[in-house]
Amino acid sequence: MDKLNEVADGVWVRQSEWVWSNSVVVRGEDGLVLIDPGINGSELDQLADAVDQLGIPVVAGFCTHPHWDHLLWHPRFGEVPRYATPAAAHVAGEARERAQAMAAESASGVPLEVVGLVTPLPADGGTVPGEIIEHQAHAVGHAAILLADRGVLLAGDMLSDILIPLFDVRQDDQVGAYERALERLDEAARHVDVVVPGHGAVAEGPQVAARLAADRAYIDALRRGEEPVDARLGPHADWLFGIHRSNLEQARGR
Repeated sequence: MDKLNEVADGVWVRQSEWVWSNSVVVRGEDGLVLIDPGINGSELDQLADAVDQLGIPVVAGFCTHPHWDHLLWHPRFGEVPRYATPAAAHVAGEARERAQAMAAESASGVPLEVVGLVTPLPADGGTVPGEIIEHQAHAVGHAAILLADRGVLLAGDMLSDILIPLFDVRQDDQVGAYERALERLDEAARHVDVVVPGHGAVAEGPQVAARLAADRAYIDALRRGEEPVDARLGPHADWLFGIHRSNLEQARGR
């Protein structure tokens, strides 16, 4: 996808070829906010071209969580504040060299000097529109953004149609963290018609409830000590099985 796709008023998405990663552009009161831009350098260039065509200045960036593929940036977006929740910003600062190394290994042409340069989001949200929904599933300080006035939930690495829930091995009780996070996202989803995940297809209408149900069913199975039945774990996704086994081991306390 070389262009921005407007999924709601003032909310655009561009999808990368790398694990179907979604860059999100949101029009705020003061200008554009870029959320999780990526992934390869050529795609960041194309995103910059598309943003230029909107004719609205970029005023901020936001990363939903401190994993390398959500900590990217490009000098063409400008020297503007790049925010994350305070907890996520702390982790990103500590792990910046590792994020740079992973970006260099996994992507091409990424401007490494700007990887991970994020700052804590101020209590009033600054220039980032919407309601921040913070939780500890998947990563420390993970945030979704509810744009209730536009009927959109930006879910970060939750509610994907291609990725199962991915546990953070550095945190205990990710089953409980996911249960609590999904409760909060369920409440938020009652106000939206569109969910944009960090990876995968945008969900609209009935698909929103289906995404929540899929993640809940997976987590519920792990809570019961059972093997989940999940279409995302089909033969087309062998690469997910190692992650799934790690989830099982953590859920069983190993």
